[in-house]
Amino acid sequence: MCDSDPLAEESHVATTGTRRQFIAGFGAALGAASLGRSVAASQEKARYLGPDRLVLLGTRGGPLITGYAPTPSANLIVFDGIPLVVDTGYGVTLKLLDAHIPLELLRYIFITHHHSDHNLELGPLLYNAWASGLSTPVDVYGPNGLNALLAYYWKSNGFDMETRISDEGRPDLRRLVRPHEFTQGLVMNYDSIKVSSLRNHHPPVVESYALKFELGNKTVVFSGDTAFFPPLVEFAKGADYLVHEVTYRPALDAMVTRRPNAARLKASILSHHTAAEDVGRVATLAKVKVLVLNHFVPGDDPSLTPEIWANAVRATFKGKIIVGKDMLTLAL
Repeated sequence: MCDSDPLAEESHVATTGTRRQFIAGFGAALGAASLGRSVAASQEKARYLGPDRLVLLGTRGGPLITGYAPTPSANLIVFDGIPLVVDTGYGVTLKLLDAHIPLELLRYIFITHHHSDHNLELGPLLYNAWASGLSTPVDVYGPNGLNALLAYYWKSNGFDMETRISDEGRPDLRRLVRPHEFTQGLVMNYDSIKVSSLRNHHPPVVESYALKFELGNKTVVFSGDTAFFPPLVEFAKGADYLVHEVTYRPALDAMVTRRPNAARLKASILSHHTAAEDVGRVATLAKVKVLVLNHFVPGDDPSLTPEIWANAVRATFKGKIIVGKDMLTLAL
């Protein structure tokens, strides 16, 4: 099945309660704190962010920008009232707003690898959240190089930030952001959210990862950028959603004619991205419930319809296929 239309989202209406409801809610928060939950943890769920869902914010493969959509890699999971952002390609701030996520409620960010179409807007996203009123911690997880990436961003914007801290009374964003560099294995384990990583195959980048999100009784796996990688089969076994990058090789020759570095670019793409038929093989062997195509290469060919992408994968996967697009929303 090919499904390229977003599911209708529930409206995101802030509800107001009575003073009694407020007091009861506050008492519940204190009770949670007495059981070991921090005040920050209770605040994470203080505002309704809508139903549990997966949103593809940006689905273009590569850093090229040609318009508002598609934009480079960015994804959102909302689970139990907590937003989790996966990759921060250019455009992620505005797409989060389109997804009805108040930037000041930013909480967890995960970077799969340090290519610009996956991390270029990390610093600006954090800054934009701060400008929107962020006052609680944000945990950022990424491979080796994350600390340096953030340190250089802080340095490049130091004058502005210091000015706003002293002149506007803002908290120090650098103290709110908590970076965590990870390798293969367990990345995060918080309440009913468990995140683990698998180093994939994306030469010449060594520190490149697939990510698995275990969310209560649901599992979402992101392939990250990778060539055909058989170990992903076990990693994604039985996933509710496997969000996998995809390359349509017959269109590469036409694509490289539109680029000045044609010969090198084609060789690069073939070395570290997954052909459509191999995406289907991974999904079949992993017995995933739904395969979601994402990070399209080429991403700027209007002749590649959703049906073309789906049919290319369907040759090796007979299950449900969803052809992603920016702002596609899937229920969890």
